[in-house]
Amino acid sequence: MVSARTRIRRSLAAVALCGSLAACSAGAVGAPRTTESPGAAQKAETPAKVTVVSPAAGRTVTVTATGGTLRTVRVVDAEGGVLVGRTGAGGTSWVSDRKAVPGTSYRVEATTRTAGGKETTSSSTFRTVPAARVNKLTLAPGKNTTVGVGQPLSIVFDRPVTNRAEVEKQLKVTTSNGTVGSWGWLKDWSGKDRVDWRPKEYWKPGTRVDLDATLDGTDSGGGWFVRDYRTGFTVGGVAQVVKVDLDRKRLVLERDGRAVRTIPVSGGTPGGDKRSWRGTAVLMAKEGTINMNSETVGLGDAYDKMVDFSMRLTWSGMYAHAAPWNAAYFGRANKSSGCIGMSDADAAWFYAQVRPGDPFEITGAETKGTVAEGNGYGAWNVSWEQWRAKSAAAR
Repeated sequence: MVSARTRIRRSLAAVALCGSLAACSAGAVGAPRTTESPGAAQKAETPAKVTVVSPAAGRTVTVTATGGTLRTVRVVDAEGGVLVGRTGAGGTSWVSDRKAVPGTSYRVEATTRTAGGKETTSSSTFRTVPAARVNKLTLAPGKNTTVGVGQPLSIVFDRPVTNRAEVEKQLKVTTSNGTVGSWGWLKDWSGKDRVDWRPKEYWKPGTRVDLDATLDGTDSGGGWFVRDYRTGFTVGGVAQVVKVDLDRKRLVLERDGRAVRTIPVSGGTPGGDKRSWRGTAVLMAKEGTINMNSETVGLGDAYDKMVDFSMRLTWSGMYAHAAPWNAAYFGRANKSSGCIGMSDADAAWFYAQVRPGDPFEITGAETKGTVAEGNGYGAWNVSWEQWRAKSAAAR
């Protein structure tokens, strides 16, 4: 038989045990407490790791983040030029829009952020290997010049260009009126590689033309470009065309389709090397008074004299100019050594009227052939379809 005192002790023990179980159950469900400050976990978090893939020249720069995302990336060369780029989906990689340039030092600054919100900025540098060969170019017409309606945009390269499609896609032409045109690759008279941009038809008067050649860091195949090029020109306010009829021995200057003046001329002598070229030749330059020597164009010792009002039409030596020694033949017979000659008075007037870029449309039965694309600016002597086929981007 249990005494009253014993029953009281057992009841107290049961209460104590029940309280202990209740305490264990509450600890398993509730969140553990911490005595750390709110920013302690962020401070302890490992920063994101940044990796810069140092590119060879001609490659884009790539920056990646592991354990976080890229907030900002800035790539700057030694001269302060910024290599702009963009972050990919997910924010863990960044790629430059432009390629790295040979022999150039770059500094990369990247700010990353972890999932916990920790931001870190890191910096590093790299340098690309210098180019073994550098390619340069010459642009025509000159910057901010005013030209005639037949003037193409022309680029002659110092070294060969075998990566033509790669180079061509860096050449951006913009016009003030959306002119349709195309690049065409050819050999310059000098033997160098050349690419011209001509419109489908003659320029509309007043057109503004600009070229942005973002070639810095591009491999031409014959050498690296280590700078960009920019130029621009304006087409004159009238459509001026010179029509030369060698059969009728006359030259007509037209403006906006109307004849302004007809000039009697004498062209190249038929039947040999002294014949003139036919087709469309674009006025390359107004050279004034120059020495003309037949030996420089493969005609022996036929002439060596100072010639006034000289206007160059081809690299091979065809000009329009004053030729008073041929006065008896103007309008009557072709007796020159290949050039288009006229009187001093007519030449002085004509010289003052024309500008580089004016097309000379030359016809005649007794000529030695059509002006080639690279012999001056002969691009107008091929059809639009043939010209477009000369574009590397169209292949």
